[in-house]
Formats: sequence, structure tokens, C-alpha cells
Amino acid sequence: LYVGTFQKRLVRWVRERDRAPPPTEPPPPPPQPHGTHSDPPRIRDRTPEPGPGPVRRTAAPEHRRRMEVNSYRVESLPVVNLRIGSSLTSFISEKRFNRGITVSEFKCKLELIVGSPASCMDLELFSPDDKSLGLLDQDDALLGSYPVDDRCRIHVTDKSGVKVGEYDDVSKVIKYEMSNEEYEKRPESARLFMKRSKLGLYNEEQRAKEVSEMQQRQREEKALADDIIVGSRCEVLVSGQPTKRGTVMYVGQTEFKPGYWVGLKYDEPLGKHDGSVNGKKYFECQYKYGAFVKPQSVTVGDYPEEDYGLNDEI
Repeated sequence: LYVGTFQKRLVRWVRERDRAPPPTEPPPPPPQPHGTHSDPPRIRDRTPEPGPGPVRRTAAPEHRRRMEVNSYRVESLPVVNLRIGSSLTSFISEKRFNRGITVSEFKCKLELIVGSPASCMDLELFSPDDKSLGLLDQDDALLGSYPVDDRCRIHVTDKSGVKVGEYDDVSKVIKYEMSNEEYEKRPESARLFMKRSKLGLYNEEQRAKEVSEMQQRQREEKALADDIIVGSRCEVLVSGQPTKRGTVMYVGQTEFKPGYWVGLKYDEPLGKHDGSVNGKKYFECQYKYGAFVKPQSVTVGDYPEEDYGLNDEI
């Protein structure tokens, strides 16, 4: 019963809606007489009236497009890496500079790099592939106003009359020299401070302790070296390296370093030389089979050569 009543009411409402007249637009306002104040004229809407087809958007006005284009900004990094060269030097330095400094400030920074006075500089800008881009001749202009980019080169031409290589030969530089006796008479000096504080060479107790420890190490090395006989088989264990086997070829002191050393001929090419160090021959062996180690790393015993089966028949 309730469903039937609802359907009847729905059908009646649809019929009344279809019979209702369409809404009418309000009449336009009457024209106002000349000379009276009125609202400013409105820009005509260019949007087409809705229809059965898709709505097409019209292009924005010219002034609006021009305003949108002008709103874009090109931003770059605040610093730039430049290569600096000079007519006084043959090397190139690479430094980082701020784009916000003026060319005059840029020249003052270049004084510490090329050695030329800022007032005697001519700056020329080159691209990363060494093509000339022009001169930096406006001292009040910003460095970033020029087309500087990473890896560009700035060539500094010195106009002070300094010759090329004048600063390379330090022997021509006048130096202040002081004799040892005059230096000792100074009331305040680094040497006097070290003596008072007993530092470095002037700490007699520490130096005596170091000399005693070095002599003790030499006595221990000598005792170990006396037990190693030339021609003995041995095994070598150095910290951070694999265990190696070889034959003792030399025992004693050397010229390349103080203390006692053991010269070895390894069974495999795991050494560094052929028994010669700094032009002096200590023993004979093939290249890359010889080495020197401390006696503490050598253990003498019956260590035959390891057989890797290279000569076995298959």
C-alpha cells in the first residue's frame, strides 16, 4: 500500500514539473542619462555559452600573457668555481668566489693569489673551453653580472712592470738573518721557552729515557740476530701479511736503516728486490724474491719448501 502511494506521488510530481513554464531572464536596466555616474564598464566575458559540445577555453589577454612571462626569474648559485691564471705565473689555481662581490673586491682577493696589485690588473674572462668572453672592466659591477660559470678561467694581466718569474727565485729575496749568539741574548724566544718548559730537545730526562730504550732494543735485536745462522730455513710472520717461507741470506746491520736486519730469499716472488737496497748488494737472489725483516719476525727451523704439485704428471 505504501509503495503504491509513493509511486503515484512521484508520477504526479514529474508531470507538474514538465508543465511548469521555463524561468524568464530579468529585463535589462534602463539606460541612464548622459553625465550621471555609473559603474565602470565591464570587460566582456569571452567564455562561450555552454552548449551540447565541450567548452573551449580562449587565450588569455595579451597584457596578462606578458605579465606571466615577466614573472619568471633565472636564479644561479651564489658561489662559482673559477680558474685563476696570471701573466706572472705558469700555473693555474682553482678558487671559489661569491657572485655578489664587485669586480673591485674581486681584484683585492686576487692579490693574494697572483701577487699583482689590484690597481695594476686587467681581467679577461674565458669560457670552460678557453674561449674569450670579454674583459671585466667595470670595477663597480657585480661579478655575477658577467657570464661567469663553473670552470671558467680568469686571466690576470699585470701592468706593474714585474718580470715573469721574478717571484719564483727565492734566492733573490732579501732575508733577515740572525746569528746563534745574538739569538741566545734575546729575552724572549721559542728556544728559551722550550728550555724553561723542558720540551723537545731540552727535556734531558725524556731524551735519556729514549736513548736507554733504543739501546735496550738494539741489545735484544742483537741477541736474536746471533741465534740466526745464514743458510738456515725459516718462517717469516710480519703483522698484516701472510706467513712466508724462505732462506736466510744475511744477518747484521745495514746502511739503509739502523739496527739489526735479516736478509731473506723467499721461496715465492713475495719480496721487494734482488738483495740490493739503495745501490748496495747484500746478497744474491732473483728479483722480487729478496726482503729484509727484523729478527723478531723470523723463526728458524726445519721448514721445507711448500710443494704445490706443479711438477706432478697428470
